[in-house]
Amino acid sequence: MSRALTAGALLLLLSLPACEPAGDALVVYTPHGRDMLEYFGERFEERHPDVNVQWLDMGSQEILERVRSERQNPQGDVWWGAPDDMFIRSAEEGLLEPFRPDWAEHLPPDTYDPEDRWFATYLTPQVIAFNTDAVDRDEAPRDWDDVLDPRWRDHVIIREPLASGTMRAIFSSIIYRESGGGADPEPGYEWLLRLDAQTREYVLNPTLLYQKLARQEGLVTLWNMPDIETLRATTDFPIDYVIPAGGTPVVVDGVAVIAGTRNPEAARAFVEFVGSREALEEAAERFYRIPARTDLDPETLPAWLQEALPAIQPMDTDRETLLEREPEWMRHWDSEIRRRGRSLGFQ
Repeated sequence: MSRALTAGALLLLLSLPACEPAGDALVVYTPHGRDMLEYFGERFEERHPDVNVQWLDMGSQEILERVRSERQNPQGDVWWGAPDDMFIRSAEEGLLEPFRPDWAEHLPPDTYDPEDRWFATYLTPQVIAFNTDAVDRDEAPRDWDDVLDPRWRDHVIIREPLASGTMRAIFSSIIYRESGGGADPEPGYEWLLRLDAQTREYVLNPTLLYQKLARQEGLVTLWNMPDIETLRATTDFPIDYVIPAGGTPVVVDGVAVIAGTRNPEAARAFVEFVGSREALEEAAERFYRIPARTDLDPETLPAWLQEALPAIQPMDTDRETLLEREPEWMRHWDSEIRRRGRSLGFQ
């Protein structure tokens, strides 16, 4: 993940679907990062030597827009990784192929589509990350509101929200919380204006976010726990995180077969594979993912996860409200909040 695609390489890859993929190619759209997909791509190819896994690594919102734009001529086969609201929208738009993997029966309620168009693989809590060389753990923000403290002015960096399922989930959940259920989003908008006034920079992609945080070009950010755990384990970046004490959005991260896939047999096999017991245990151990399945023996899970689970308190939100209102809220953020917090006098 720390070696994710550069922006230039991504733009190059995004042009590839204009060419016809090989007949045995399996094209996976994912935000999970290069290291994770290469690992599981190789494991899958060992079991299916006639399949060549190809992948495009991009933000989950970018994947949604890409799948929409390719509706008439699908170029991808599997969509692996995004908040459930994006899969719900895609299913309603007819962009996903029904397929029920064998492991679906082990998922908790509300983590899969009743019409078998998408299924959860992981649960992803959101956290507050900070640079440990510049910020003592005891002084780091303990909850979302702490990030608005004047001491962090010009020290907050944020991943570009419109392209990121992680940031959309955080922003939407905070609007819902501040607005008492989302009926009147204005208190939530004000909270985000205050955050905007604190923010030094909105960065293009996760790799830049990690690098800038490590170089102290920002000291605090909002991001997801598995990615920060992976950074801690695989790099020497001075980065740690706090699980917000008052509750955190826990994103249901899914997988689906893209409607019109050119390789349906391999696509279904890949979905079956990534949700298997073995793959989930490896994802937890190697890539710090939290399995959505409820039938895994806790003793098989890594120590970091057993330690973290008691501290994760899901934020109280309503899926239907977030699903309905999030596009509107994010449009408002882009047009009325981005880079306006200071000019409007928010401190």
